[in-house]
Amino acid sequence: MRFRAKIVDLACLNHFSRIINTIAKLAKTCILRLTVCKLYFILSDKVANGGASMWCELSQPSLSSSSRIVTHDIPVGVIPRRMWNDFREPGVPDFDVSIYLPVLKTMKSVVERMKNLSNFIVIEANLSGEMNLKIETDLVSVTTHFKDLGNPPWASEDGCQSSAQGRDLESMAEARIDIKKLQQLLAGQQVNPTKALCNIVHKRIVHFILLHEEVSLQYFIPAIA
Repeated sequence: MRFRAKIVDLACLNHFSRIINTIAKLAKTCILRLTVCKLYFILSDKVANGGASMWCELSQPSLSSSSRIVTHDIPVGVIPRRMWNDFREPGVPDFDVSIYLPVLKTMKSVVERMKNLSNFIVIEANLSGEMNLKIETDLVSVTTHFKDLGNPPWASEDGCQSSAQGRDLESMAEARIDIKKLQQLLAGQQVNPTKALCNIVHKRIVHFILLHEEVSLQYFIPAIA
């Protein structure tokens, strides 16, 4: 079975291409969900089993005065309706710390250097806008410090407080993750987000959120003991 997509607006085509290039860095295949107003790209690896997961949401861009017609026929496998509930938007985890990320190009440069030293990286942050990226092996210990990043004023939709509420502002939450998964996320950024942040569930998971106009990308990387 094939899916046919047609883009007739040049600005939309360029924007869509950047998004696809970003997703291609994270997965070879993914789920495509279509609605009247939005497109969703979903990577459904089970975080509990050590896999990363992704939820990318793309609204329809407004048309510009420049147009091109590009048509692609793409082989697809159709997901039965009975399985659609397996691909719902993930909820924000009950995090210990939420923090804005530094400039992604800077973070990418740091991570690319660190990946030559270890397969794992520790991300730790607190509610005072401080974040550290750490590599620790038997031979070397390297830490990059970021400060004054700021912390989002998060609250859950039902008004309940997360575990970050009442937490010591200087206390660090951390997660040790696969450095290649983080490097893939940073290397794939073709669209500079207007906001980029991460939520850390201490020693369990790191949840990245990248926002840019009508596009949002969520990426979950499980912690490794």
